[in-house]
Amino acid sequence: MPALTAMSVKSAKAGRHADGGGLYLFVKPSGAKTWVLRVQVDGKRRDVGLGTLDTSARVTGKGEDPPIAIPLLHRKLLTLAEAREKAAILRDAAKAGLDPIEERDRERRSIPKFRDAAKEAHKVLKVGLSERGGDTFINSLENHAFKVLGDKRVDKITAADITAVLIPIWSSKPDMARKVRQRIGKVLNFAHGKGWRPTEAPGRSVSAGLPRQPKGGNYRAMPYADLPAFVAKIAAQHGSLGRNALLLQIYTAARPGEVRGARWDQINFEKQEWHRPASLMKGVDAEAHTVTLNSAAIALLQKIKGEDEPKPGALIFPGKGDAMISDMTMSKVLRTEKLPYDAHAFRSSFRDWAAEQMPEIPDPVAEAALAHMVPDKVIRAYKRTSFLEMRRKLLEAWAGYLSGDGEKPPTPSTPEEGALSDG
Repeated sequence: MPALTAMSVKSAKAGRHADGGGLYLFVKPSGAKTWVLRVQVDGKRRDVGLGTLDTSARVTGKGEDPPIAIPLLHRKLLTLAEAREKAAILRDAAKAGLDPIEERDRERRSIPKFRDAAKEAHKVLKVGLSERGGDTFINSLENHAFKVLGDKRVDKITAADITAVLIPIWSSKPDMARKVRQRIGKVLNFAHGKGWRPTEAPGRSVSAGLPRQPKGGNYRAMPYADLPAFVAKIAAQHGSLGRNALLLQIYTAARPGEVRGARWDQINFEKQEWHRPASLMKGVDAEAHTVTLNSAAIALLQKIKGEDEPKPGALIFPGKGDAMISDMTMSKVLRTEKLPYDAHAFRSSFRDWAAEQMPEIPDPVAEAALAHMVPDKVIRAYKRTSFLEMRRKLLEAWAGYLSGDGEKPPTPSTPEEGALSDG
């Protein structure tokens, strides 16, 4: 429990007075009163000066608040409540491995633009995320928010600014729009905690400026019957980054993010496999996943690779500065063709085809091909094998269907299938 009160602070005599949590009020023989935070940084004790006790008229309620809202970390005159809040911010900075004195002095110098604040927030927030989750956080802001907000100071960003970011994607990409809104909010709340803006992210006022989103959160999928013609048309055109990435996604039934993050050292041409690390997969508890590459995927990858051997860790589809391409790079292929479908939904097209055209393949095999968690515990026990060879036959049949030859492999007869049919 905090030990100090407004009354005890006012009447404090010369010496050191503890409030708790490392916060102290130091009173000099002259009567001057200052706030100090004592913290551990890299195992060493540090005393961080926070400012002087504020004894102005506004503290007693007799004066008016200053006309300019000064961010907390910029203030040099602090009430007891403000000293506690400022101490909490710098204490959290120390816990995160940052130098609280450096943070205090840096915040006094300038208020950052949204782009820089987002990167600072990312450094702190990614500690609790997977590598892929951390990358997704900052990439989504780069792709959708930085154009409007990037060069604005965080203390100047309003509900109208946030609405301007969201409107273009609010109806067409409702799921992404909600995530971008949430992440903008996290950055602005982080900025408020750092003392860069006087308030947290606006909430209701943003909602008031947005239309109602379409019902249902499912992506619109292209009917699988239309896919062979679409694939043939795209494959016949110039092999741009977007077209090639979209083709690999269709051939492998992968998620767009998995394709965008694919690297050459994940591809085993000899075994015809794509070994995706857990960091590339969806979900907090994601596991590494092996994709069986069909002949169409192998041919496409060989074409992209060419004769020169790429660097092992290089992206297969590098964007500017060797960064990942954005979601829009792949979606633009569909927009150019004036098609109302979403790149994320080709997995749904594959799943419908597998259910209707490959009934001899057990459902858990198709689910495993999509890297989905199988809910049944018994089936999941058999899934330890990952149904690798059965998935290979399924994905090869998919390649045959997409190419238009319509051929299907013979019905698999494997121990895995026998085990499933027995129970």
